[in-house]
Amino acid sequence: MNETIPDRVTATQAALALIAELCARYGPVLFHQSGGCCDGSSPMCYPQAEFLVGDRDVLLGEIGGAPVYISASQFEAWRHTQLIIDVVPGRGGMFSLDNGTERRFLTRSRTFSGEETCALSAIPAQ
Repeated sequence: MNETIPDRVTATQAALALIAELCARYGPVLFHQSGGCCDGSSPMCYPQAEFLVGDRDVLLGEIGGAPVYISASQFEAWRHTQLIIDVVPGRGGMFSLDNGTERRFLTRSRTFSGEETCALSAIPAQ
């Protein structure tokens, strides 16, 4: 059995480039996976200094130096998937830093294999 623990969140090269652009403009950023009705697949990007992480938010990992959080209830629903942050043409969420760039972040996902799920179950969520 492979003991490598997979990342819970990754990013495409396009996403990493937009993160670098936003960091150059706004300073350190973070992501929170939206659970709202309007932007359910959109990870929201905020300045780190202006977003209060909740007590029940789960840190999935980092992409491009930016931490990525998700609510505990969403984590329970999505714990079997790896989130892949990508960029597509369009407008970002109203309060997300990608708004106005004519590009927006989008969450794609893939289901972890049985082996990966076993490896992940051995470590506690952060």
